Amino acid sequence: MVNHFYPPPPKPTNQVEQVNSQTSATTNSATNSQKYADAIQATTSPTVETKPALPKPTQPEQLLNLENEFLRCTFTSHGGGLKFAELKKHLEAVGSARRKDMTNSNWATLNRQAPLPVLAVLAGEEVQGDGVYRLSLTTNQTLRAEKNLTNGLVWIKEFRLGTNYTLEASVSVENRGQQPILIPGQELVLGTATPMSAKDNNSLLMGAIDYDGTKAQYVNETWFANRTLGCLPGTARTEYISAGTNVAWSAVHNQFFTLAVIPKEPAKRMTARRIDLPQPSAAELAIDQRLVAKPQGYQTTMLYSGLQVAPQQKVAHHFTIYAGPKEYYILARLGSQLGNNLDLIMDYGGFWGFFARLLLLSMNGLHALGLGYGLTIIAITIIIKLVFWPLTQASTKSMKRMATLQPQMKAIQEKYKEDPKKMNLKLMEFMKENKVSPASGCLPMLIQIPVFVGFYKMLQSAIELRGAPFLWASDLSTSDTVWVVPGANFPVNPLPIFMAATMLWQARLTPPTPGADPVQQKIMKYMPLMFAVMLYNFSAGLTLYWTVQNLLTIAQMKLTKNDKTDAGAPQRGVLAPKPGPLARRSKP
Repeated sequence: MVNHFYPPPPKPTNQVEQVNSQTSATTNSATNSQKYADAIQATTSPTVETKPALPKPTQPEQLLNLENEFLRCTFTSHGGGLKFAELKKHLEAVGSARRKDMTNSNWATLNRQAPLPVLAVLAGEEVQGDGVYRLSLTTNQTLRAEKNLTNGLVWIKEFRLGTNYTLEASVSVENRGQQPILIPGQELVLGTATPMSAKDNNSLLMGAIDYDGTKAQYVNETWFANRTLGCLPGTARTEYISAGTNVAWSAVHNQFFTLAVIPKEPAKRMTARRIDLPQPSAAELAIDQRLVAKPQGYQTTMLYSGLQVAPQQKVAHHFTIYAGPKEYYILARLGSQLGNNLDLIMDYGGFWGFFARLLLLSMNGLHALGLGYGLTIIAITIIIKLVFWPLTQASTKSMKRMATLQPQMKAIQEKYKEDPKKMNLKLMEFMKENKVSPASGCLPMLIQIPVFVGFYKMLQSAIELRGAPFLWASDLSTSDTVWVVPGANFPVNPLPIFMAATMLWQARLTPPTPGADPVQQKIMKYMPLMFAVMLYNFSAGLTLYWTVQNLLTIAQMKLTKNDKTDAGAPQRGVLAPKPGPLARRSKP
């Protein structure tokens, strides 16, 4: 069982409000303060795991909308929060669907089919009642949700559309009674990470993020699965609780869209729970086998401490909500305005993130010049190849000399085979004199790994590539499936096949490492097939980059092979192997 800060139900109101108003406030102020301090501490103490939920509604659901050119937000009376947000400039499905009219209702949706609305208050029945609010539009851009309780408490929520994909929101509680009321610790729902559509099975790119003002913690399927060594079954986790006592912002996201809540007053903790979402019916699954049979989401909440609300006192929390695409420029600009690192939603931090940001800026810069995103990826690949050309050229020449020097190196190995230590020393001296290195073939690949990982991180969440076509690929952000084998439900993706072919070609052109085991050499030659299997369903943008990279490397190897300026002649005499007995007997 995982402990967290969800509070137990408070004592009945008649017990909580038993404050002797007949006694002098001056005489009893210290006693009352200590009483409420103890009670508040009790309401925020850890308890066993509890999955929060609203009471079962007893009244029909009322829905109202706020809308601008970017968003259509639908609010519900059941919980008095944001039920879901539709992004009017992004379709739910792309590819062939990208040709549909953007005015249809098939927009990308955040908090899709989530059981709880955003900013629902969960604090026990005594202070949240039946969870049914009264909705009203105060202006065409502002909505108000209000809930009156019998003990004099009034919950008021206001939502106002801001610029672009933002909303300004507040959640306040007011005591209109005559006695102080103790409110236990509350959970405010931040939203639920849900799939982009009923066919979205990319659960690894869906999750929640917690930022404490210093670093971000990313919670996803891998965190909840808790596999041993990353692949073996482990003890699954059911709930995440932020480690610190400060939540600067929190977000839920899928591959391309995010819903972030930024409180003006930081919360104490953030929780995330994996939950089941509504499943498609058997009839729907029979019609379309691509539907996810058991969809799941990640529900998040912010935890606030209990408090005493005096008569006529009002306590409010204020929030900025971002419901939109995971677009680096928008998030970085909004984060700068709010004074936090909201762009960390992109997971572009750290060493690899530096290359991801650099490549994204380069890709968008070239696209601004009029290149399509497919040609932009090719152009970036060529630029990267030109930057690394001198290093790769030197490496290829070194490998070429290594191949030329193999007879001499074999002679050294034969001569000193009884003394491995001396043999290795002589081999190193020989290679140093001839300016070759066995690591020369690996060095360019190692240096380019950060670029590849940066490309991978950038391409897997770059919304710019979503729906971007190139040749037969209708969407560079997903695999380039052109046909699905009937019955087997196996997709035919040409780009990974071409990538594997170029890798095999490149492997055959690469000179073998001197002294390497023949079995090891064969494994290295056919290792590209393993890569093809692992990357078969990767995005078309990534496999396009790798294919072009391989072709450019092959071209460079061909040019170097035809270069006669470096014959690879050894710097000292050839060490011939000792003649065998037959050769000695035939000597005159």
